[in-house]
Amino acid sequence: MRTIPIGAKGTYSLRVMPAHLANQFKDAMLPQVFATPMMVTAMENAALNAIRDYLDPGESAVGTLVNVRHLAATPVGHRVTAEAVVTKVDERRIEFTVSAHDEIEQIGNGTHERMVVDMARIAKKLDSKKRP
Repeated sequence: MRTIPIGAKGTYSLRVMPAHLANQFKDAMLPQVFATPMMVTAMENAALNAIRDYLDPGESAVGTLVNVRHLAATPVGHRVTAEAVVTKVDERRIEFTVSAHDEIEQIGNGTHERMVVDMARIAKKLDSKKRP
């Protein structure tokens, strides 16, 4: 891993589709609005995009903490854009502020943490958990 600068930014955008709605994704009784887990996914992808260019071959960064608020509802068809900004680097642990907007307003914000990992080491650990 190369040095990750404070302030490094990443974004991730998606068009809200029916499969992203709370009533499809979780429970039919929920309203037809962008689901919170999908917003978190967009924020996590933005964070990964913020540090992607600083990772060495064979490295990735997995999410270890999410603390976000979903502030506003978004209907199907809107574009949601998430942004992540690096706020702290502590060896392999990276902290971010995250936010998400639809075409009208901010829909969420909070903090996120990722840990840089060696993919071969993760694969070895997962192999040890395989069922016979």
